[in-house]
Amino acid sequence: MRLRTVLGMVVAMALGAAAPASAQQRKPPYFASISAGQAYMRTGPGRNYPASWLYRRADLPIKVVEVYNDWRKVEDPDGTQGWMLVGLLSAQRTAIVTGTIVELRDSPRLNARINWRAAPGVVGRISKCQRGWCWFDVRGRGGYVEQNRIWGTEPGEEVS
Repeated sequence: MRLRTVLGMVVAMALGAAAPASAQQRKPPYFASISAGQAYMRTGPGRNYPASWLYRRADLPIKVVEVYNDWRKVEDPDGTQGWMLVGLLSAQRTAIVTGTIVELRDSPRLNARINWRAAPGVVGRISKCQRGWCWFDVRGRGGYVEQNRIWGTEPGEEVS
């Protein structure tokens, strides 16, 4: 009985550990986010390559443009490209405000009531992207934002 319990726990842990990696097995290009509080971008797909950047911003959106084993060639919001270990990434969809201050509205319409405003550089989680609008949540404060005012989705992309 005890052996069965231990084996069950080992299998459950293995399946749980595999979930993030399997979520990153999509065909590039696709958007993801940095899951770690600190993540190195490297010049090549391996720890033996020098680090070119140190990111200290969990949830920063990135675009995966190439896959090589457990490494992902990514592009950040500024267009910088390099390699990150897949374990540093999450399938959680996020976006960053670009350009000027954006208004987060209570419905996906230009004349809808403004809930909040977000400055350029603010990162939030996105969902419900349809017809040029996305639900943008910044630590529990959310609203609809025009999709072309954030970086983290393709133009016209629908996100559930």
